[in-house]
Formats: sequence, C-alpha cells, structure tokens
Amino acid sequence: MVPPIMVYTWSFTAATPDFRCRHPTQISDTYNNKSNELFSKFYQPTETECKLHQKLASLKECQRCYRKSYSSNRSTINSLQTCDNYVFDRSIYKKTLVEEWTMVCDRVGLRSTVQMIYFAGFMCGALFFGTMADRYGRRKVMGASFILMTFAGFLCTYGPQARFGVWPSYIIFVIARILLACSTRGISESGFVLGSEMVEPDKRLMVGIVMDYFFVFGEFFLVLMAYIFRTWRTLTLVITLFTIPFCFFYFILPESPRWLVSKGRFDEAETILRHIAIVNKQNFDSDAYEQLKETQKNSMTHKTVSIGVISLFRTKVIRIITLNLFFQWLAQNLVFYGVSQNTGAWELDPYLSFALSGVVELFAYIVIHLILNRLGRKLPYCLFAILFGLIALLTLPVQAFLSDNKSMQRSVMLIINISLKFLASASFAIIYLYTTELFPTNVRTTALGYCSMIGRLGAILGTFSNDYLARVWINFPIILYGVISLMAGILALVFPETLHKPLPQTVDEVEQMGLTLCSKNERRRGSLSNNAASHPTTIETL
Repeated sequence: MVPPIMVYTWSFTAATPDFRCRHPTQISDTYNNKSNELFSKFYQPTETECKLHQKLASLKECQRCYRKSYSSNRSTINSLQTCDNYVFDRSIYKKTLVEEWTMVCDRVGLRSTVQMIYFAGFMCGALFFGTMADRYGRRKVMGASFILMTFAGFLCTYGPQARFGVWPSYIIFVIARILLACSTRGISESGFVLGSEMVEPDKRLMVGIVMDYFFVFGEFFLVLMAYIFRTWRTLTLVITLFTIPFCFFYFILPESPRWLVSKGRFDEAETILRHIAIVNKQNFDSDAYEQLKETQKNSMTHKTVSIGVISLFRTKVIRIITLNLFFQWLAQNLVFYGVSQNTGAWELDPYLSFALSGVVELFAYIVIHLILNRLGRKLPYCLFAILFGLIALLTLPVQAFLSDNKSMQRSVMLIINISLKFLASASFAIIYLYTTELFPTNVRTTALGYCSMIGRLGAILGTFSNDYLARVWINFPIILYGVISLMAGILALVFPETLHKPLPQTVDEVEQMGLTLCSKNERRRGSLSNNAASHPTTIETL
C-alpha cells in the first residue's frame, strides 16, 4: 500500500487549483464569483487580445497568467502584463504547494521538476537497492527502506518553512522527495521479488496480483485522506504517520530461501522451508532439497557466479531479453504514469476522477488475475499493449470528426481515457511479474532494479509530456503513448512463455528457455522442461 501513496500524494499536495491574477487595486482580493467578475470586466484579456499580444500561449493560460495594462488615461490597452501575484480557488483544496510557492504560469516548471526529480530518485533507488538486495538479502533492504521512508516523510512535512524562504524550502522538499523515491523502490522491488521467490510457479500470479490489489488499496486510502485533509502539510503528516508500523516488518518477514540457497546458506534456507512446510501442513522433501543443494554447490564450485549488470549481458539470450525488457519498462512506465497523472483530463471532480481511476485499475487487476494462469503471460501482455496503442490512436478521428459536437467529443474521450487506464494498468502489472520469471535468482533483484531504473525515464517523460507537450497540442501525449505502446507489444512477441515454469536459478537456465524466434533454443527449452519434470530439483518441489 505504501509505494503508491508516496507516488500519488504529489497529485494532491501539489494540485493546481483554479486561479487568476490578483486585482491590482484591491487589497483584499479573493477568488469568488463577485471578485472574478470584477476582474474579468476590467483586467482579463479577451480572446482577441490574447491572439494579438500572446500568440504562443493558449487562451486559458493567457487569461490566467496575464492582465491588461492600460495607458495613463486608461483609454487604451498598451499590452498584456505578466502577473506577479495570484489568487487561488480554495473551494476544493485549502492549501497546496502550488499556491504556497506560486508554481503557476512562468513558474510551472518548478512543479514538474519536483515530480521528474522524484522519478529520478526512483532510478537511483532501483539501481542501488536492487543490487543491495541481491548482495545482502531482500529482508534487510526492505527493513532499511521503510526506516528511510519514514524519515523522508517527516522531512517533507516539516522541512519547508515560511521562515526559510521559498528556495531553501523547495530544495529541502526536493531532497526529501528523492529519499522518499529511493526508499519506495527498495520496498517495491525487494518485496515483489521476495514474494515471488517464496511460492511455487502456480502461485506466483497470486503473489503479484495481491500486491497489485494492495497498490490500488493504497490509492483508495490516499484519496480518502486527501478528501479529509485538504492542506498539503497535514496530508503529508498523516501519510508519514501511516508508514511507522511498517518499520517493524523486519522482525516479521523471513528471508528468501531461494536467495539463501543461491548464497550457499543452506541451513538457514532449510530452517525457513521446514517452517513454511509446517505452517502449510505439508511434508518437507529432504531428498529434493539435498539434490538442490548439490546442484547449487556444483554451480558455485565450477563457475564464477556474476552478480551485477554485467551478468545481464553475458549470453545472447539473456542479452536480448534484458535489452527488450529495458524498452518494455520504459514504455510501460511512460504509458502508465502518463495516463495515471492525467486524470484531470477526465473533466470530473479531482477526487472522483482519482477514485474512478483506482476502480478501473482494480478491475484491470481482477481481469488479469482470472486470465493469466489460463492464457500465460505473453499473449495477454502483447494484446493489452497493442490494444492500448490502437485505442490511443482513435483520438485522431475523434478530434477530427466530432469537433462540432463538443458534448459527444467529451463523452467519447472519457470512454477512451478510461479504456487506456484499464489497458495501461493491466500491461504494467503483467510486465512486473513477467520480468521476475525471465531472470535467474542470483541477479533477479538487480535485473528488476535496472529495469525499474530505465522505466523511470519513461515516468519522467510521461510527466514532461503531460506538462509541456500538451501545450503544443492537448492530445499530443496520448498519441505518443499509443505509438510507444504499439512498439512494445510487437517487440514482446520474442519473449518465451513462462507459465507453470520454475523460476530459473542460473543464467544457463535462462539460456535454455530460449526466445520465440530461435527454434533451436525452443527445442532445448522443451528438453529442459522434460528433464525438470523427471528430476525435480527446485524449491517449488520441496
């Protein structure tokens, strides 16, 4: 629940309320119907004046960021003057960081920068904590990440102060958000891999989907808290207090037995596996475990087990899988976060839009929960990604042929946006699970970390697209997302299917899995599967 809360809190703490320039002669100007009407009558530029004096700005931006500048006798308009001060609508949000730091108009880049730096922190956290989890264990990294998250949350809450001034407060907040992003990746990557490594192949989907369900539950919790607490500082404090109990998870969670085996810590792994067998009222297969130990000992004796990014490029098959997955993560993060952060385009109440987005996301996870163990990973993923691209491109004819019927156009675009949210959520969830099943144990978290790091470039591009490309053409971002998603869906066709297959322990096992377009490797994969069926030597069989 915690990672999505930290990602999307920015949507409320830095929400942009309706605003306009402050009336130049009224001392106590506020945003209300009477004051707005008075300002509009004398100072708000008309459409004609905007086209004449501010050709590069949209009409909405021109009327919110500029005011009329009259001659000395107030008979003629000299030009449009950039506003220095603004008044904000407080009917929905009581106080946001956008209002506190005036991150509007020519300062809107400050708002975008915070979120883009946050996703850059995702990249650093994925890289650092992914490698640390493969070296020192999933459990330790998760414990340290929760502590770091709580600290960063309090820094976000109390670091920015009016007595410090805008820029010191802004810098403190950005640093705190970077730490928050790093800790979020440590929790997400380590937690997902830990859960996947604790269960048999048929249950990996359940692990992934349950985590996705709680991802949505975190969104619902956030929108409820945001609806109740409508000032940015109070909301940030409440969310931070919520993270404190998670700091004690270290004393509850076991380490991954699969990771312990890959490190040669067989006694610790056996203790955990025996405990799991007792809790599940199952027999522990000692013979299978001894066979697994011997296989791992031989692998550690005769080969140097590489840990790190170099391992992801050591052989042809894993090299192709790695590069392809890098692009898949870039595409899915661009699409998912681009669509998820653009619910304002739905033209509904912001709390309702966010909640509806969560409902659509939850429905997507339920659907893939029902189909993934029947259809596999590859077919649904490719289908969702390609469908996203095709539906996104429908924006072009909708804008072209329904321009005269604005009501119908809005309704159709709402349906398109909801469909895109569903497809983006489904494909994003699948790629997470698919990635863990395509990489070997000794580099699995490292690989997931690097994929996540590359993916955050997509999230940064999504944020940039929503804030800047939309100024060129409001539907530009959707078309971009559609084209990228189409490419991702087509390239994913080369992946092997992993349904009902044990998680690979070594790079050689990944090489045996092969690629769809490599018939020789496909035959080797079939041979490996048959051998695995005859000689069970994996943790899942214990």
